[in-house]
Parts: sequence; structure tokens; C-alpha cells
Amino acid sequence: MAAKIHTDKDADLKVLKGKTVAVIGFGSQGHAHALNLKESGVKVIIGLYPGSKSRAVAKKKGFQVFNTADAVKKADVIFVAVPDTKIAAVYNKDIAPHLTKGKTLLFSHGFAIHFKTIKPPKDIDVIMVAPKGPGHIVRRQYTEGKGVPALIAVYQNPSKQAKKTALAWAKGIGGTRAGVLETTFKEETETDLFGEQAVLCGGASALVQAGFETLVEAGYQPEMAYFECLHELKLIVDLMNEAGIAGMRFSISDTAKWGDVLVGPKIIDAGTKKRMKGVLKDVQSGKFAREWIAEDKKGRKKYNALLKKGEKHGIEKTGERLRGLMPWIKKRNLKGAQASYA
Repeated sequence: MAAKIHTDKDADLKVLKGKTVAVIGFGSQGHAHALNLKESGVKVIIGLYPGSKSRAVAKKKGFQVFNTADAVKKADVIFVAVPDTKIAAVYNKDIAPHLTKGKTLLFSHGFAIHFKTIKPPKDIDVIMVAPKGPGHIVRRQYTEGKGVPALIAVYQNPSKQAKKTALAWAKGIGGTRAGVLETTFKEETETDLFGEQAVLCGGASALVQAGFETLVEAGYQPEMAYFECLHELKLIVDLMNEAGIAGMRFSISDTAKWGDVLVGPKIIDAGTKKRMKGVLKDVQSGKFAREWIAEDKKGRKKYNALLKKGEKHGIEKTGERLRGLMPWIKKRNLKGAQASYA
């Protein structure tokens, strides 16, 4: 059965009227939600730690900025826009002591609640509003009069108004302009982590690198390998995004289609799917979450070493040189980019 899609008519911004919402963190999602809600007529304040570099940025955007604990005290709805591994520390120190009955705790990802790195009191609503796009896209689409599709979920609902609050928030950030689907904290968290690891980030990165290595090791020019295994991937993904896999196949040559349907299943075969099921099992059991939290607590040595190894891969140097020949590609140096709780 197809999921019900909520639109503007299903949500009422009046639910947030007369209330104060606090956005804890002013990074990617935090700044987008805060600005969009503010422009939707919602009273928004920002909560940050005392030395945050984002304080000046938030003030320049017209927000009142408070220390996190003070923002939580003043707010009726608290959006925790903090990285997954940092939520527990921020919650225990600055949020939990001020969560009085009747307040609402809101997340854009279910990690902390689903894996119980925090345990909110039973007398507050706990909800999720998760746009299916990065913060800068959530912001840009809103300013253009459009929106990014979003997910909502209710984990605790003592007020019996939790879903209405989630829909109102989704409307305030532009989500109901595109469409809002209901899910659960469990489903959102597990599918999100699996997708990142097996397909979107882990799977795609490894496939691209392996293809590049195969061609270069066979004696082909790295520039040719880059174009065929990385550069043109965007063209294919864009077609999939616009028209689905069948629509992509309609737009490519017959030779490419034949190679797709014949050879694709030989690369991504039953063995790959079996390993994907193992990845999903690790997500569902909490093993991945426990290992990631432990890695963070140990100073992220393995994490940093693996990232550094990836940066030294031959495809990076080749790509940097070739992208310099393509002025239409937006150049991005994302190193040191602002964190979600900066």
C-alpha cells in the first residue's frame, strides 16, 4: 500500500503560533530550519555553546542567540541540530535538566532516540522532521517558493498533538510544498544508515574507485578512467533522479542498455546482496552505532586514517586536474566545512 503524502492543506502553522522554538546548533540543517521557520512567522531562537563561531553568523541573520541551556528553558519546541555522536553530551549537560512537562523535542534524524544514546522523559513529545536533502537545498528551495520532501515521525505523544506539531514544522520549512511522508524513528534511522553505507556513499565510492583502478591497471590513461567511472556518473544519476532507472535506460544508447542489463547483475550479484544484508543486520542490531560511538570516543583514529587514505587515491589527483578544465562545474573545497553544532 502506497504511503499517504501530506501537503500544505494537511498542516497548520497556527499550531506553532505563540510558541518559541529553539534550534540547537546552526550548521547545515540548523540554519536552514531556523531561517525558513522565521520567514514562515515562527518565533525562533538559537542555542549554542559559549565559544561557538556560529554565534556571530546567527546574530547577523537576525536571531537571538543564547547558551544552549537558556535556549531550552525559553523554548516550547527544541530542535536538536547536533551531530549524532555529540547529541548525548549536549543533551545530558544542557537539554535534559530543562525539559519540563509539555515541551517538545524534535530531531531531523532518529539515531540518538532509536539507539537510546539519550532517554527523554515520558512527559514530553518527541518527534522527527527529516528533509530528504542537505540544509542548503532546504533553504534554497524555500526561498524559491518550493520545498524539499520530508519525513515525519512520532516517538512520544503525551500531548496528543505531536503529529500536528511535526506537520506544522514541516510546513514552516517548506516540506509540505513538496510532500511529507510518515515513518518511524526506527525505519528512518535504519534505512538512512543502510543507504549511506551500501549504496549512496560507501557503495558508490567503492564502485567508482574499483572501476578507475581496473582501467588504470590495464594500462589506460587515468584521465580516460576518470571520465568513464566518475565524471559521467552524474549524468546517469541525474537521469535516474528525473525519470527512474527505466527512464535512464530510455535515454541512453542501445549498446549502453545492453551492457547495463547484461553486465550489471554480474558486478552487483547475489554475493553483493548477501553482504548488503549483513550491513543491514549490523545497522538493525545497533552494532554499527556502537562501533561508531566507540570510534568517536577514542578520537576517531581509524576514521581519520581511512579518510586520509581515500584522499591519496589516484582518482583524486586526476579529478582535481580535470575539473580545472571544466569551468561549468562548481568548485568545492569542503575541508573544514562548518559542523552541525559549530
